[in-house]
Amino acid sequence: MSHTYPAELEIRPLARSVSATVTVPGSKSITNRALVLAALAKGDAPCELRGVLRSEDTEVMLGALAQLGYSVHEDWATNTVRVTNPTPRTIPADRADLFVANSGTSMRFLAAMVSLGAGRYRLDGIPRMRERPIEDLLSALRALGVNATSESGNGCPPVVIEANGLRTGPVHIKVAKSSQFLSALMMAVPFARASSEHPATVVHLDGTVVSEPYIEMTVRMLESWAIRVDRVAPNAYRIEPQRGHRERYDIEPDASAASYFWAAAAVLGGSVTVRGLNRASLQGDVRFVDVLGQMGCRIEENDGGITVHGGPLRGVDVDMNDISDTVMTLGAVALFADGPTTVRNVAHIRHKETDRIAALAIELRKLGAEVEEREDGLTITPRPLKGCAIDTYNDHRMAMSLALVGLKVPGVVIRNPGCVAKTYPGFWEDLEVLATASGHYYGSTQDAH
Repeated sequence: MSHTYPAELEIRPLARSVSATVTVPGSKSITNRALVLAALAKGDAPCELRGVLRSEDTEVMLGALAQLGYSVHEDWATNTVRVTNPTPRTIPADRADLFVANSGTSMRFLAAMVSLGAGRYRLDGIPRMRERPIEDLLSALRALGVNATSESGNGCPPVVIEANGLRTGPVHIKVAKSSQFLSALMMAVPFARASSEHPATVVHLDGTVVSEPYIEMTVRMLESWAIRVDRVAPNAYRIEPQRGHRERYDIEPDASAASYFWAAAAVLGGSVTVRGLNRASLQGDVRFVDVLGQMGCRIEENDGGITVHGGPLRGVDVDMNDISDTVMTLGAVALFADGPTTVRNVAHIRHKETDRIAALAIELRKLGAEVEEREDGLTITPRPLKGCAIDTYNDHRMAMSLALVGLKVPGVVIRNPGCVAKTYPGFWEDLEVLATASGHYYGSTQDAH
């Protein structure tokens, strides 16, 4: 990835409404799931993934697959990756020490994936990753015959997996902190070995379930790989051992990334179209446009994508559990609404790249808003806004969301803009599209090339 970034980036306001059509890169959530399934679902030919996102999170996953002995061929000129298992083993390597940086999907998916191997595997990340919970997944893996432990004994990485393959059977898992625990398990258990006592794995969900659209995404992707998942009760899934395979898979544009550009139309007025997405998307975050609709925007969907037309904004009261990666995007939009906006039922985002509720409250107050923080969300009451330096907490979504404020408010500076490399290395260049397409020159991104 040929991107370098300054330590700070000032966002230049746009003088008038926006009119733009943008293309965002492939979905991170779909890319990392597709890489796991391409590696595990063996066939006679490689699995070719098209529209692959190239970012820190996905390169972490690609590097881990290579370390685990898979053949990985990347063609970034066409955003295509081919994955092959050159061995008869489900996991080619019998040991690996994997570093996943701050990629939660990689940590959770790989922990379950290497449980299918025969050997010892260690997974670690940056200091923030060592604070992110994973014990609920490790407990489920232990129930299926794997020695899965938190090296520090605190339920967080580093994780050590000592395995001789997963076995089928009943398993209970808690997903109140992350739906990725269930997605990780779902992608691994089709490749478990069947026991005579339990011919299938039945996964029971205990307690609260967060981010259900991501679970649905995993189920639909498994079905795309010809892997059947039966929902046998509201909180239970039955998955038999099966191989599954497909030779090609197309990855959708990233709906979470699209939210920033739809939000720009709400903040600035005018219209922004994001190509390649519709409401039938695998990604629940396309429903962010419905929240913008509640706030007063007009939403248009056609074969070309989804367009948001800005309008006078009103505050809303919304449960964002299903679209929690867009909470910070809504936080930026809420600053320009008439009346307060309340976000509910997102306590789990305190366990993301940073405590996103606390961090968002701090930064919105710096911009001038009145913010009431609660355990599971916050209420944002607009007040006169002022420019300031925004701390991003090494969280890509904090940087991208709060940059939107600078499109209208002078003096907004984003610290550590390079953190967008986690999922969207070209974000600052793509933000420039809004300016150039609307007859503006967005000069501050020159330094970010």
